[in-house]
Amino acid sequence: MKNIGGLLIDLDGTLFHGGRMIPGADKLIEGLRTAGIPFLFVTNNSSRTAAGVAAHLQGMGIAAKPEEVCTSSLAAARYIAGELPEARVAILGEEGLIDACMAAGLKIVEDDPQYVVQGIYRAFTYDSLARASRWIMGGAKFVLTNPDLMLPSDDGVMPGAGTIGAAIEAASGVAPVVIGKPEAHLITFAASILGIKPEEAVVVGDNMRTDITAGVNAGCRTVLVLTGLTTAENLEHYKTVTGVTPDEICRDLAELMAMLGV
Repeated sequence: MKNIGGLLIDLDGTLFHGGRMIPGADKLIEGLRTAGIPFLFVTNNSSRTAAGVAAHLQGMGIAAKPEEVCTSSLAAARYIAGELPEARVAILGEEGLIDACMAAGLKIVEDDPQYVVQGIYRAFTYDSLARASRWIMGGAKFVLTNPDLMLPSDDGVMPGAGTIGAAIEAASGVAPVVIGKPEAHLITFAASILGIKPEEAVVVGDNMRTDITAGVNAGCRTVLVLTGLTTAENLEHYKTVTGVTPDEICRDLAELMAMLGV
């Protein structure tokens, strides 16, 4: 693969599984640095700050810096600030989303917001649902960090930001603007951080529904790695379901490194 302006690399399923590094992830990042290929870690995770994501990677032995991390929270905050600088926002989310909105210069309010921005929110209650729905029905714009319905955890799967968003959409009758994968906003924002056009970026990920579809939606080239959700056995199924085909497919990270020449 030639003329790569930068790599936008997924995390869970691509570089690690939970708290366990996928073999070769550390070498891949070292190789990209040595080769001088720009990259970002790009994640739908809205709960962690960029520093928190970098620390998680470092804890597994993957060299990472906060400035190399792009989260759906950062992209959501920048999206809102781009539409209305210093907008009043009500946040249904956790540290990563609060941090991102503050850094973007948005005004966090408890009432009369111009935007309701929602991510994973493990303190979500019936009152949260009622307030968010009223605000949105009253004219506030609804922004969802990412549409993931379920998330992996040590105790099995748990409801994700998309499940909470579905409840708010059902109550308010208003569909959100979705920032994270498989929509294009997160990917185009990440490309802009690297200072490249989407067509110069290559999205690397393990999930046909989110990573590869988001890359296609943003106009990027895509590389599917068979290290996580998508496997050789279910690949054709996911091609049919998503209607997209990755530009390249690598069995593992060693094959990806060979393809990139790092």
